[in-house]
Amino acid sequence: MSNLIDIMSLYPKDMNIYGDSGNVLTVTRRLALYGYKPRVTAYNQGDPWPDHVDMILGGGGQDTGQKKIIDDFFARADTLRGLAADGTPMLMICGLYQLFGEYFETVDGARLDGIGVIGAYTVGRDVRMIGNLVEHCDGFGDVIGYENHSGQTFLHDGVRPFGHVDAEGCGNNGQDHTEGARVRNVIGTYMHGSLLPKNPAVADFLIRTAVERRYGAFDPERYQTPELAAELDRLNRTAERARAVAASRPR
Repeated sequence: MSNLIDIMSLYPKDMNIYGDSGNVLTVTRRLALYGYKPRVTAYNQGDPWPDHVDMILGGGGQDTGQKKIIDDFFARADTLRGLAADGTPMLMICGLYQLFGEYFETVDGARLDGIGVIGAYTVGRDVRMIGNLVEHCDGFGDVIGYENHSGQTFLHDGVRPFGHVDAEGCGNNGQDHTEGARVRNVIGTYMHGSLLPKNPAVADFLIRTAVERRYGAFDPERYQTPELAAELDRLNRTAERARAVAASRPR
C-alpha cells in the first residue's frame, strides 16, 4: 500500500494522562485528510514490537506509571535509540520526555534511569508547575499547551530546547526559560492539552517527516480529494479558535 503510515502509541495504558491520547487522534485524522492511510499500533509492556514504525507518540504519566513501564522500556531502549538516531519522528510528553533523557530523580530520592536520547536530566521538586503555557518555537511559531509537572528538567549545553517561555516559574525548570527539547526529529515537551489539536504546525511536521522518510516525498495532492481538503481547512480554523481561547486563559 503506497500511502500507508505506521504510527505507534507508546505505553498508552500507563502513560496517557491530561488528554495525551488526543495527539494520536489528531495525527491519524490529519493523515487521513491528506489522503494517507494511518495504521495505529498501541504498544504496552510485553507486547510484540511491530514490523514497521514511521512515527512514535508517547504521553505523560504519574511516577507510578513510569515505574510500571521501566523494565519493558529498557528492554526496548536500543530499538528506540536506533529509531531516534535514524530520524524517526517522535513526540514524547512529560513522563516519557523525562525518560528519554538521562535520568529522573523523584522527589523521594529514587532514581529512574532514562535511555539517553535527549541530553537532559530531571529532578523531582515539591513545587508543581501547572497552568496554561505559550512558548516560542523555531519553525512552529507560538506553541500553546498546558503544563503540569513537579519534575524540573535541565538540558545539557548544546541541546536544543523545543521552545522558550517568557515568564519565570514555568517551562523545563522555572529558571532558564527553556521548554522541552529537540534532538534530530524527536520532540520532548511538558505540553499537555492535548498538544497537537491546537498546534497543527507540530502535527504536520511529524506527518511530513514520517511520510518523506518512508516514501521520499509528501504528496497530498496525489491522494487528497476536495472534500478532504475542505475538512482539513475546517479543522485548521477550529484549531485557530482553540488556540486563541487557550492563549487568553490565565495560568
